[in-house]
Amino acid sequence: MQIVLDNVELGPALIHWERGVTDDEFYRFCQDNRDVRIERTAEGDLVIMPPTGGETGSRNAELMVQLGMWARQERRGQAFDSSTGFTLPNGAARSPDASWVLHARLNRLTPEQKRKLLPLAPDFLVELMSPSDRLSTLKAKMREWIDNGAQLGWLLDPDRRTAYIYRPGRKPEQVVNPAQLIGEGPVAGFVLELADIWAPL
Repeated sequence: MQIVLDNVELGPALIHWERGVTDDEFYRFCQDNRDVRIERTAEGDLVIMPPTGGETGSRNAELMVQLGMWARQERRGQAFDSSTGFTLPNGAARSPDASWVLHARLNRLTPEQKRKLLPLAPDFLVELMSPSDRLSTLKAKMREWIDNGAQLGWLLDPDRRTAYIYRPGRKPEQVVNPAQLIGEGPVAGFVLELADIWAPL
């Protein structure tokens, strides 16, 4: 399948499919378009994400370094980067900028399930806002993560130096200009230092 998008404004492009896209079709489409970040909504529509700019890419790399190093030392779970997809219980297929899953949950999956989009919500995830993102869209996405089983989520808005903390059964907490965020629940002990993430490139 080949899709050409003309005159698309900066930002994600939504492709509506009347019959939706199955898990297998979506996986094959992603494999055929490895250079593009693609998500699927709960309604079965495709969301084509533009590549990030240098500043966002640098911030995301810093985020992954910190989470990855902690996960390696902690050894209770596995960290995943922004290219990892998760199929949620509501049918959406999403890729957070960074995520972490307990080994106990990963061990319940078959080898085949581990090779494709993981059929679960991560225990912990971070979404990093880029200039092309809309805050309202990312807030809705964070709520979707939590509603589908994530235990903790952080939405980071570097331009406003603001973090939004999402937890099940609670309203999001907004924190302005924090120096760090302290993990809790599944990622108790993880500390995200924000100086390099807030700093411009």
